[in-house]
Amino acid sequence: MLSLENEKIISKFIIGIDEVGRGPLAGPVVSAAVRLSKNFKTDDLNDSKKISKSKRQEIYNLIIETCDYQIGIANVVEIDKYNILQATFLSMNRAIKKFRLPSNYKILVDGPWSFDKKNKNIIPKIKGDSIYPSIAAASIVAKVYRDNLMLNLSKKYSNYFWEKNSGYGTKKHIEAIKNYGVTEHHRKTFAPIHKILSL
Repeated sequence: MLSLENEKIISKFIIGIDEVGRGPLAGPVVSAAVRLSKNFKTDDLNDSKKISKSKRQEIYNLIIETCDYQIGIANVVEIDKYNILQATFLSMNRAIKKFRLPSNYKILVDGPWSFDKKNKNIIPKIKGDSIYPSIAAASIVAKVYRDNLMLNLSKKYSNYFWEKNSGYGTKKHIEAIKNYGVTEHHRKTFAPIHKILSL
């Protein structure tokens, strides 16, 4: 159950962070960091995957209008160079570095790993997006931001259906890669694409 009280126990200055885009075959990995405003109503917050598209957009609009948030991105070149986990950590660090942090801050991150092991103020939490409102908010911001980014890319690369699959390896997407080739936005180290390129 999401509760702001769970966060207030930890610190008066909480930032939640989550990523979207570790699994797709195309596009960047996007992390969002969110500090909820004091009066933000958390009733509708949840893991972004458990909310309808229209509801996600509605909550996203509310968050970016009323809360402090930052976006961090690691591009396809970085994903192929460092691997997806390290690129995810890179995107999270980029988002956090845009905040001005007081001495008493804490960062709640979804998942089992800290993106900066030297920083003792980071608290990883498995399924954190179903426990902490700030992480749930970050998951929504990251999801909507990345989906919109892929929607814009799809206008130039319409053959790959990114407006529908957001770069994930659907049957139509993989067929399109075979028929039209690999773009600059595809992750060349990911197995399906690496296999196609090796033929």
